This record gives sequence, C-alpha cells and structure tokens, in this order.
Amino acid sequence: MSKSIHSKERKPVWIALSDFYLDTELQDFNFRYIAKTIIESPYTFEEVKTINMYEVFPILQSNLLQPAGEWAGFNEKWLVEAITNYLETKNSSDDTMINTSYKKYGWMQEDYWLQLESTYNEMLNK
Repeated sequence: MSKSIHSKERKPVWIALSDFYLDTELQDFNFRYIAKTIIESPYTFEEVKTINMYEVFPILQSNLLQPAGEWAGFNEKWLVEAITNYLETKNSSDDTMINTSYKKYGWMQEDYWLQLESTYNEMLNK
C-alpha cells in the first residue's frame, strides 16, 4: 500500500462515507455521524472528498447503479479489505478511469455532499 495511505486513520472515514452508497435516503443523524467522523479524523473536508472519489467510489459505485442495492450497510471488514486491496494494486490509469466514471455518476451524491458540508460546518463552528 502507498506510504501516504494510512488505513488505520482512513478506516473510520471509509466506513462513514460508505453510507453515501446505500440504497436508502440518508437522514440528519447520518450526516451528523459522517461529519463527526470527519471532524475527528486528521483530514480536511476537501481531503475527505478526495478520499471518497479515489478510494471509496471505485469500490462502491456499482451499488449506486443497482435497482435494489445494499441498504442495510456494508460489511466493514469487507469494505476495508476491498479498498486496501484496490489501493495496493491500482495503477496510474485507474485514476483516469475514476475521473471519467465520477463525472458520469458523481451527481448521484451531490445533494448529500451539500448537506454534509452544511452539517460539518455547523458542527465545526459550535
């Protein structure tokens, strides 16, 4: 795995962000949980958006496209292993493919990111 990726620090962020990929409508408590996880992490909000795009999205994007995708939550052990394995084996062309795919499907999360940023800023400024 790349030396710049610290999976112990990333794990809570990966797990929290996985909620964006569930086949459910997120509620206020979901956004508060994700925002709290980001605040407690060593990452900025913008860094977490990048983590989502290049680490979580490649693994979970297919659930966004399923008519009846996962709704109860992803197995955390599987999720961490899948992301870690992906990061260990990805090559430079993978980022280009992710950029293209994210441009095509990232809109599915736009409203969530707006809500999360609002909740994050509200909690950060308390």
